[in-house]
Amino acid sequence: MRKNIFIILSLTFFILYSCKKETDTDLTGVPQLNTKTILTGYEIIWGMDFLPNGDLIFGEKRGKLYRKNNETITEITGFPEVLSSGQGGLLDIRVHPDYSLNGWIYACYAASNPAGGGQLKLIRFNITNDQVQNTENIFTTNGSNKWYGHYGSRIVFDMAKYLYLSIGEGGVGSYGGPNTNNTNAQDPASSWGKIHRLRDDGSIPEDNPVIPGNSGPASIYTYGHRNPQGLTMHPETGEIWETEHGPRGGDEVNIIVKGSNYGWPTYSIGVNYDGTTISSGHSAIGIEAPIYTWTPSIATCGIAFITHNKFKSWKGNLLVSGLVSQKLLRCVVNGDKIVEKDVLLSNSGRVRTVIQAPDGSIYVSIENPGRIIQILPE
Repeated sequence: MRKNIFIILSLTFFILYSCKKETDTDLTGVPQLNTKTILTGYEIIWGMDFLPNGDLIFGEKRGKLYRKNNETITEITGFPEVLSSGQGGLLDIRVHPDYSLNGWIYACYAASNPAGGGQLKLIRFNITNDQVQNTENIFTTNGSNKWYGHYGSRIVFDMAKYLYLSIGEGGVGSYGGPNTNNTNAQDPASSWGKIHRLRDDGSIPEDNPVIPGNSGPASIYTYGHRNPQGLTMHPETGEIWETEHGPRGGDEVNIIVKGSNYGWPTYSIGVNYDGTTISSGHSAIGIEAPIYTWTPSIATCGIAFITHNKFKSWKGNLLVSGLVSQKLLRCVVNGDKIVEKDVLLSNSGRVRTVIQAPDGSIYVSIENPGRIIQILPE
């Protein structure tokens, strides 16, 4: 009898603990927040970043680029033609960590493929007299995105100033499991469904991994990704953290490990949209497992670590934006685990991108209408 009681209590604790991980809870000692609308009335604002002088560079998915200086917003002309179809368009924007020395700004965007469908391009450029100048194309995907979906895509620099670019599996569609119609993410010859590591000029570092099936280092750093739309660097460890959309369920937070396979389309905690199973198990030998998942999906998008002292005890927390959930989450990180989370924003629209400003405040882009809000502690 005593043994049965112990088993029941143990199971009860396990169930409560498991449920806790999937619930957005209120943490004690959370400060009141002030929000301020910085700008509004735009189309989808996908990417944004700050220049050293505090100016904000941001773009609309339709291919428009802007610079905000104090209260003045100026359109930057001369950006290359963008394919704004399906999930494609002007996507992420990143300022070079040595911008004050070289003036480089990076952007990834969907462009028309001469063979049909779409492709993803990564460029760098300078801004002179409110115009894009000295444009260099430093990476272009091979193959074609026939269904104009799952481009990814995010850009981040690590501590050594290598550039990481996340790209979705593109191709002809997205269906997981043994009957998949798209093997791009596992194909070492395809640039889709990968995270790429480059020098800032687009050249390939000699210490990049050799992916199975390749004869030498390529731009591919990790593979087996479905649609990675969040990418950031851990401020202490220098690790690259990533979020990607699962199918129906199974949105992921991953730590990017050199040369690793993240499983898609063979393994996923989620199921296909028609309800069919993708994998009988959620992990396997040779597959890098996510450190956290959401089921049902929240449609994870942009992520950022809080690195400034302005939010005090929140320093080191991870911010995760959700498109379907229309939430901005604050996740408490302990080592390689997310141990608690709460909601900072909800029901305000699809939360696309989150970054921290030089003054420590949090900037968030939200859709319908496209706008950027600023979050500050009270």
